[in-house]
Amino acid sequence: MAAKLKKGDKVVVLAGKDKGKEGTISSVDPKANKAVVEGLNIAIRATRQSQTSQGGRIPKAMPIDLSNLAMLDANGKATRVGFRMEGDKKVRFAKTTGDVIDA
Repeated sequence: MAAKLKKGDKVVVLAGKDKGKEGTISSVDPKANKAVVEGLNIAIRATRQSQTSQGGRIPKAMPIDLSNLAMLDANGKATRVGFRMEGDKKVRFAKTTGDVIDA
């Protein structure tokens, strides 16, 4: 199935401790059905010091399930994503406004 949410998309969190917050997707794992959103779902991870990096408590963005994310449309509201054919090309569009997401 085609990906409804991709890297670089502006999304809003629908559920969880960061509900209502907005961010940009930095990576997507389609097999696990999860995505990492910059600056959201932060957990503190302890790392050992090595020759290349300083050790200590480092904040890290953890994956969020794709079902808890919604795309932001041009108006800044949460929208679902649909697919349609424009000519011979398959494009994603926002269901609220009908605008094409990726031209």
